[in-house]
Amino acid sequence: MKRLIIPLFISVCCISTSVPAVDHDSIITPGATVQKLAATFEFTEGPAVDRRGNVFFTDQPNDRIMKWNAADGTITTFKQPAGRANGMYFDRKGNLLACADEKNELWSIAPDGKATVLVENYQGKLLNGPNDVWVRPDGALYFTDPLYKRPYWKRGPMEQSGEHVYFLSHDHKTLIRVADDLKQPNGIIGTPNGKTLYVSDIGARKTYAYNIRKDGSLENKRLFCELGSDGMTIDNKGNVYLTGKGVSVFDRTGKNIEHIDIAEPWTANVAFGGADRRTLFITASKSVYTLRMQVKGITK
Repeated sequence: MKRLIIPLFISVCCISTSVPAVDHDSIITPGATVQKLAATFEFTEGPAVDRRGNVFFTDQPNDRIMKWNAADGTITTFKQPAGRANGMYFDRKGNLLACADEKNELWSIAPDGKATVLVENYQGKLLNGPNDVWVRPDGALYFTDPLYKRPYWKRGPMEQSGEHVYFLSHDHKTLIRVADDLKQPNGIIGTPNGKTLYVSDIGARKTYAYNIRKDGSLENKRLFCELGSDGMTIDNKGNVYLTGKGVSVFDRTGKNIEHIDIAEPWTANVAFGGADRRTLFITASKSVYTLRMQVKGITK
């Protein structure tokens, strides 16, 4: 592994921005401020948390997956090249699922770094470019497939009929399209009970909620909030975190309850890390940030 020398004191002294004072009902730890961990990347994305609270994230232009160690705060290179990985999520077996859009694929990466291709096409045609993924409790998964044309692609025009959402069964044998009426689906996250799926239509600047059926299909589509998002996460209270211009937090009814400013052009994604899952890990442009929270992420 190639190691980056990032001392622990950086997270204390390099403060990009702060959040306003909060009361005891806030989701943010009182007095906590946003901390910049590092700014040595080209564009950060896809934070995913393993069972120990370590956060893996992508530096897509540099084609690498990085690892933030929850125990000592160091950041190392986990895998390079990495298939131009974007959004990621851990399954219950400890494999890192990655939207590898170099060849428009979905990967499963073992703890030793070995990659297996799970999805390489839909009905014999290339996907647009898998972007974000969520694994439901039984091991089945959902992923979004918007089209963001990449300079490294060597391909013709879009082969799919549009930009859609897909479901892959837990045995990885059945792939179906479950949402085909969105403009540009991007961020995706589900509830820990596997009953509700949130999908951001960033092209339409809206986020929707769906009921999840056992066979993977979706029903009861409804507007969750009038805001699109890049990456997304959820906390143990059911609050949903959307990204773009900072981090916007909505409770389970779709009410905006918090906004976290990040001093970067774009905030791409967010996840809860650390041993206690109370550290909000934020990927934003060339940097990564953390913020201590009173709520916590979901432990798999």
